[in-house]
Amino acid sequence: MKNLELSWMFSEIADLLEIKGENPFKIRTYRKAANVLMNLPIKIEKLYEEKKLMDIPGIGKALASKIQEYLETGKCEFYDKIKKEVSPDLRELLKIPGLGPKKIKIIIDNLDVKNIDDLEIAAKTKKLRELPGMGSKTEFNILRAIRMFREKQKTIPMGVGLPFAEAIVKILEKIDVVENVEITGSLRRRKDVISNIDILVGSTDPKTIIKVFERMPSVKQIDSKNLHHISVILDVGIRVELEIVEPRSFYTALHNTTGSQAYIKRLDKLALEQGLKIEKHGVFNSDGTEIEINKESDIYRALKIPYIIPELREDRGEIETALKNKLPQVINNEDILGDLHIHTNWSDGINSIEEVVEKAQEKGYKYVAVTDHSKSLGIAKGLSEKRLMEQKEIISKLNEKLNGFKILSGIEMDILRNNELDYSDEILEEMDLVIASIHTGFHQDRDKITRRLETAIKNDNVDIIAHPTGRLLGKRDAYDVDIDYLFDIAAKHNTVFEINSSPDRLDLNDVLAKKAKEHGIKLAINTDSHDVTRMDDIRFGIGIARRAWLEKTDVINCMEYKELMKFLRKKY
Repeated sequence: MKNLELSWMFSEIADLLEIKGENPFKIRTYRKAANVLMNLPIKIEKLYEEKKLMDIPGIGKALASKIQEYLETGKCEFYDKIKKEVSPDLRELLKIPGLGPKKIKIIIDNLDVKNIDDLEIAAKTKKLRELPGMGSKTEFNILRAIRMFREKQKTIPMGVGLPFAEAIVKILEKIDVVENVEITGSLRRRKDVISNIDILVGSTDPKTIIKVFERMPSVKQIDSKNLHHISVILDVGIRVELEIVEPRSFYTALHNTTGSQAYIKRLDKLALEQGLKIEKHGVFNSDGTEIEINKESDIYRALKIPYIIPELREDRGEIETALKNKLPQVINNEDILGDLHIHTNWSDGINSIEEVVEKAQEKGYKYVAVTDHSKSLGIAKGLSEKRLMEQKEIISKLNEKLNGFKILSGIEMDILRNNELDYSDEILEEMDLVIASIHTGFHQDRDKITRRLETAIKNDNVDIIAHPTGRLLGKRDAYDVDIDYLFDIAAKHNTVFEINSSPDRLDLNDVLAKKAKEHGIKLAINTDSHDVTRMDDIRFGIGIARRAWLEKTDVINCMEYKELMKFLRKKY
């Protein structure tokens, strides 16, 4: 417990020092110490008793004295002092998801922002996007985060909830009485929208786990608790349900809590037909003898069917398919060879083309497409024909220097309200990749929206339809469109539909992506990144794709570069 408390304290000290603009070396020292203490395999009290605090990597005399002070008194004078130097209102900004101390420092140095209300006004008046390292996406994310912070969230996007869940799991893993811990529930199934975070722990000491959990800095409110369960609200408005079971029951409990309810009911029926009974605390034969379960796949082995991954557990025919041994070989993270929807600082992105390439190579990709906004989207600094050709020339020169990696010269082109496309065919023919999307006129009637998308699908130069239903989770519903009609046309014209991995979109959703596959349509899983750090959001789109039963052959950015360019009908 003390290891975690000290880690949390040093981490907050580092944040406050960064907001104050203190020496970067000093800040790094505290961050390193926080990380070391979080992962320390031995109790800090033992090292203190043995006078070995300075044997800990990264812990010098000054930090050792603060650890000693905290262990002896339960307080740290320096920590209390720095908290007084940074106002409570500014400290509260640290609770806004995605707004770390570095961004807070930039904001307060450039704008008259002293609290969350000021921050909200700055975001709504579009002042944040002009600051270094920020953009329109940052503004949107901050406004959403403020809304989450102020109210208990009834639902949240999967891509928002998952990082919080993973952070909690990381903390729980450090508790020595924890034998197993996993995210469970709808988040484990990667549903696009969830109502809360569910976490399951296997331990014989639930009392200690609940004690640590309720003292986490992010816990704002405890709604209920007993010996084996606690329900809390985080300071960002997300509900977390933590359940603790005996280690011997962990995997059957994990299976049961993962759901969905309809799936569990159907699987229980199958078990009964085979003379088995699956309960939360074990799997039993009809005579009451227990079947040993050491991992979740043992449950399926007992049922004599292949393992069904959590993402498929929705009672949509997956059990019947498993009985026929015909489950899909669904896509994995390593199957993605490139991202085909990325924005740079040529339009409303934050990073340069070179920085995008560097991040793509770090991720092990073999190619990436630069697809900045087109000319009509003035708010996003869309590219004129001249600037688009200038960018294409620069990309061509960069490609000459790259070895084993390719940059596709692309564009995200607006489909205009009047059914026209933002560039002429002569311009589009010059591009490696053309994405078409709607950014205006969302409230047009069903026929008009459908006709706009139909125009793009039928254009031979358009390769991908981006975020096809236009939804923004928690902010804007999908527009009214005849999606089945569009799927029929897209199948005839070999036009790809996108699964946009942005946590705000996840569009297409899993149901529509599966339907697209059934129409014979290829899909692309992209991030629509405006910041290279968001390129890691690809995992959220992969989660949707797995729920949609997609395999490598269904997704164009699982293709090798030459195969992809052949598919796009381009020369290479």
